[in-house]
Amino acid sequence: MPDVIQSEAPPGSTGAVLAPRFGKGLRVARGAATRPLQQAGEMLQLLLEVLRSAITKPTGYWGDVREQMFEILKLCWLPMIISCTAFGFGAPGLQGGNIFLLFGIPERLGSFFLMASVREFAPWINAMVVAGVMGTAITADLGARRIREEFDAMEVLGVDPIRTIILPRVIALTIMTGLMDVVALCFGVFGGLLAAWELDANTNAYFGNFWNNATTTDMWCSVVKTALFGLIIGVVCCYKGYRAEGGPIGVGRAVNQAVVIAFAGIWMFNFAFTTLMLGLNPDMQVYR
Repeated sequence: MPDVIQSEAPPGSTGAVLAPRFGKGLRVARGAATRPLQQAGEMLQLLLEVLRSAITKPTGYWGDVREQMFEILKLCWLPMIISCTAFGFGAPGLQGGNIFLLFGIPERLGSFFLMASVREFAPWINAMVVAGVMGTAITADLGARRIREEFDAMEVLGVDPIRTIILPRVIALTIMTGLMDVVALCFGVFGGLLAAWELDANTNAYFGNFWNNATTTDMWCSVVKTALFGLIIGVVCCYKGYRAEGGPIGVGRAVNQAVVIAFAGIWMFNFAFTTLMLGLNPDMQVYR
């Protein structure tokens, strides 16, 4: 059936010209609407393939995982420490502390930082740094391999590129993002302590209020949530790099898209995870 829609407009009118353009616009709009859903399904398929490969044959890739973990730590630890400390001192520290100072209780900033640092900004900043530093590097590396047709050569030789290249990176990002969350929590709370000192709060009271409100659920949920952030970053960035096309420009486009999609996925998952955690543990919302 021809793509051009026949129009019954009289000769000399513009109806016969507008009809095929309108049909082309519908096809473009339909493609733009379905493409994100298609990519989401392909990302889920890649995640399942990675899990299947890791579980069915859990050997042979841990050396590459160790190298990737070291690379993540080398590139991300300093930006993450600086970001968590500065953010903890600035927004929740001084701004939140000024509110408590109005009521004459600046030491209560310690209990506030359980919510501000442990539940929210330390895992979030940690994931943002990992996605911005290591996620972009992984996408660019895999995209360059794709345009050089290295993956095609590996498939011709009978080597599975998902298990050889993608699996170690996804596992390393998942593990290291979760482990670095412990460091992010420490420096986030330290940033709050700097703000407490600025407001002349008592150090012992600051930590006393923090530990009076801290629970085991808060701590392990923070680490688990951040590890799942790393899983999201790994799958999204590896998918975008593995499916890059269009030469060097396409690789740059894939890097930009990977960061944006990873950030959006982290924000949506964080909202759902925190809401579920607080819904299952309503006592955690009561400050002592």
